[in-house]
Amino acid sequence: MNKIDTKLQEIKERGRIGLMTHVVVGYPSLPETISIVKAMAESGVDFVELQIPFSDPLADGTTIMKACEESLTHGTKVKDAFTAMETLSSEVQIPLLFMAYYNTVFRYGVEKFCSDAKEAGASGLIIPDMPIDEEEQEGFYKYAKQYDLHTIQVLSPASTEERLLKNAEIANGFVYCTARQGTTGTKTELDPTLVEYLNRVKKVISIPLAVGFGISKKEHIQSLNGTADIAVMGSALIEVVKNADQSSRIDAVKEFLQGLKVE
Repeated sequence: MNKIDTKLQEIKERGRIGLMTHVVVGYPSLPETISIVKAMAESGVDFVELQIPFSDPLADGTTIMKACEESLTHGTKVKDAFTAMETLSSEVQIPLLFMAYYNTVFRYGVEKFCSDAKEAGASGLIIPDMPIDEEEQEGFYKYAKQYDLHTIQVLSPASTEERLLKNAEIANGFVYCTARQGTTGTKTELDPTLVEYLNRVKKVISIPLAVGFGISKKEHIQSLNGTADIAVMGSALIEVVKNADQSSRIDAVKEFLQGLKVE
């Protein structure tokens, strides 16, 4: 069984909401990426998505975009992301996922990307701009399935019923619902129409729902409990890393996560 399914079953049995966190590979550095993910796992995080830095991350807000820029400035390559995944998958037990943009997958080679991701220890792939309608030409979902990688579909409040139905046909593991239209980034309050939107998704898609974009504090996670299965936190944690001194970054991440009371 895929590690994602095992973890989802565990979360359901414990009657709690899961937490997925996000790092940009190579930010602030490759060694620190490894240490931060290990700290996340030690702090009770359920899933971690490792973003392969990209020069034009369309779905990402300022915080993650700047982290990508800094990582690329340091010379981070796609192969470094696979090396980080391989190292981490041998040292942490939780499911790890690659988050990337399709241009990266396409240039690497779709089948090779899926094969190497599986070999490195990834459990799933989040490719928000993968064109579903071009699967016949691209073969992305075919190869991901061949290598037992869950493809996490990304939905937004603007998703029509037609798009929801298309996503329902290929979705596995869980689906990632953005809490709002636009890009990632911390927000003080969640959109008041979020519950209505998630209920609309649930009418079409039966697998667990993750919610991200703007999740930045414990109250946000608590408000999602019972409505969503996973809360996704990215920008808020990158801000924690950015604002901490290099010597105290790992402690800052652990302290922040402990304050969320994941368990």
